[in-house]
Amino acid sequence: MIDDIVKETHDSLNLNKINDKLYLTNKEIEVLEKYDIDYHTSIEELLFTLDEILNDSNGEYTDLEEVSNSISEFNYYHNVNK
Repeated sequence: MIDDIVKETHDSLNLNKINDKLYLTNKEIEVLEKYDIDYHTSIEELLFTLDEILNDSNGEYTDLEEVSNSISEFNYYHNVNK
């Protein structure tokens, strides 16, 4: 029952399951592919890679920053033990 609800929610948001802890929208995948960023890693590795890129930039990757914020938020609400 709960699995069906989760699946329906993910489907309605156009989320693609990358691994057990990471779901990405089609748009997020497009942005990551645009910058040739491997998203088939752990969520922690992906966030680290994005942070490195964004820290070295001068605000030129606004689309990548949005993806990073979205993934961070998803991680916080779905994977962080509270």
